[in-house]
Amino acid sequence: MTDELDRLKSALHGATPEANPAAKTRAMAAARESFEKIQGTAADTRPTPDRPQKAGGFWTGAKDMIGTIGLRPVLYATSCIVVAGFVVVTVKPFDLSRAPVMPLERTSSDTLNAPEALAGQPALKETRDENKTLTADAENETASATANNERDAAEAFAKIEPLPQASGEVQNLLVDRVVTSQRADQSSAPTPSAEMAPPIKIPPNGIMRSVPAPDADPIRVIEPQPGDKFTNFEENTVKSVTDAPVSTFSIDVDTASYAYVRRSLLNGQVPPADGVRIEEMINYFPYDYAAPDVSETPFSTSVSVLQTPWNPDTKLVHIGIQGAKPATEDRPPLNLVFLIDTSGSMQSPDKLPLLKQSFRLLLNSLRPDDQVAIVAYAGSAGTVLKPTPASEKNEILGSLKRLNAGGSTAGQAGLQQAYALAEDMAEDGRIGRVILATDGDFNVGISDPERLKTFVEDKRDSGVYLSVLGFGEGNYRDDMMQTLAQNGNGTAAYIDTLAEAQKVLVDQVSGALFPIADDVKIQVEFNPAQIAEYRLIGYETRALNREDFNNDKVDAGEIGAGHTVTALYEVTPVGSPALRNDPLRYADDAATVVSNDSPEYGYLKLRYKDPGAARSKLIETPILPLRGDATVEATFAASIAGFGQLLTGATYLMDWGWDDAIALARSAKGADPFGYRAEAIRLMQLAKSVK
Repeated sequence: MTDELDRLKSALHGATPEANPAAKTRAMAAARESFEKIQGTAADTRPTPDRPQKAGGFWTGAKDMIGTIGLRPVLYATSCIVVAGFVVVTVKPFDLSRAPVMPLERTSSDTLNAPEALAGQPALKETRDENKTLTADAENETASATANNERDAAEAFAKIEPLPQASGEVQNLLVDRVVTSQRADQSSAPTPSAEMAPPIKIPPNGIMRSVPAPDADPIRVIEPQPGDKFTNFEENTVKSVTDAPVSTFSIDVDTASYAYVRRSLLNGQVPPADGVRIEEMINYFPYDYAAPDVSETPFSTSVSVLQTPWNPDTKLVHIGIQGAKPATEDRPPLNLVFLIDTSGSMQSPDKLPLLKQSFRLLLNSLRPDDQVAIVAYAGSAGTVLKPTPASEKNEILGSLKRLNAGGSTAGQAGLQQAYALAEDMAEDGRIGRVILATDGDFNVGISDPERLKTFVEDKRDSGVYLSVLGFGEGNYRDDMMQTLAQNGNGTAAYIDTLAEAQKVLVDQVSGALFPIADDVKIQVEFNPAQIAEYRLIGYETRALNREDFNNDKVDAGEIGAGHTVTALYEVTPVGSPALRNDPLRYADDAATVVSNDSPEYGYLKLRYKDPGAARSKLIETPILPLRGDATVEATFAASIAGFGQLLTGATYLMDWGWDDAIALARSAKGADPFGYRAEAIRLMQLAKSVK
């Protein structure tokens, strides 16, 4: 054994050469020289044990590296890293419950450590079998739930109708709507500062814009649950001057319909026909009519005739009224009672939270000598804030902040409490106003519009006016709001955004709170020698009987400081091929007051009362045919009248369509300092896509 080991050692020793330090040194030098030639690295910059690293550390090395390999590859590499990180962050987390379980190959070690291989361990085997059973059950339940969810999602998705691809401007409006909705949802969180955060700064045109991707996919819209209610009415029809030469109606300065139409379109919906009141759409916009001489009348009238855009054989008679604009510093102090609906239906972000922010904007526009009180109503009504000077802003804001939604809607009790409080606050030289903010859902006490009308009519003689602000959708009671505002000597507006609250409660607050003329009525008598037929565009819910014009006990609309009112008649001249009615066989050719040679189309009369007066005053002016070019104001009003008619069915518009309405509005946009007209043009474009 020893001899064999010795022989092995001897053989190994002979095969191994003796160490040669000099040869080792030469080999290392040759290897280093060869390596540096291949790498192209200067010998004086490569750190080695006998050549220390240059001063400057990591960043100097990085700089040298970039200088050597070039900037472009570095940019490519960093871009790839950023994209990969973005994908990792944004991709939906992988659902482990749906991941397939991959069987593992059993190795020899697995066999040695398997529970069944361990003697004396039956409990472990039973536990594993139970786990197998539970896992199988869970997988079956997960698969069943997944199948059900996918089936339900497919059915729901099948019900969604895609909209046509919208234009870039139209997509901006829809993206704005999504952004506004997301902000509203965030504002509804129960954070102490969320409800009473500082008011959002509104751009000068009142429009917040967001720019979508240029190649956005078609937007899909899910229809909300129906429930909004409107006053049913029939569209005004063409009337023969021979049969009915006189047309009478009450003026209307409400704007609720336009804001509701805007909200519907931004939701991807066509508004219901009864929700489109064309006169409110037209009167949403301010018009540059000549200001009145306040020493004579509180408002001026302007009448013009222009070519009908949608029918070359008819004319439009344009009637414009401009309310006086007294100096703001001369206005009397205000007594305001905020009557706020806090019922359960007001919980959503577009109702009570938006309401609070809206009233905050109004508070910023009040003077220190104005007074504010707050009444809230749900299951019952109560005074939240007693009459408080507007200078005590923190106290007023604190009362608003404490309001929460819940309970049923005792609207009658709230109205009674608010009117009683306003009457207690009444003083000579002060203006009293109740401002009702609600979704209109009255379901406790008086809830019938006719009974509420009687109640409000009895209260308006006290001199306290009632204005109504509508909020939200789904159970919005526009019919109730119209009844209250029209019979309470006030106005009705719909607040769908904070920008609209800025317009109604800040920019145009004088018109809403300071009346300059009550019970304003319009009556037009058409000359049968010149006009064969006529049609009043809009004002269906404001029609009056002919004899009501001279009856001072019949209520009509009010005009506030600076208000403008616009009305349009489409008239058919005698002999026009556009006549819709056949001539009467047995027509009465009785003599008329004016000669048949008179160029007058008709005669305009207006009645109004000074605020608080019992007797009315009369204004009269003839309607003369077209002279010169149509004014920008009349043309834009005509474009909005066409807009409204296109939404409701376009019975009288011939082949005139959305492109025509858009072109007409663009041609008459004018100065448009607040951007309202530009917004209307974009809404027309959106309506074209939706409808």
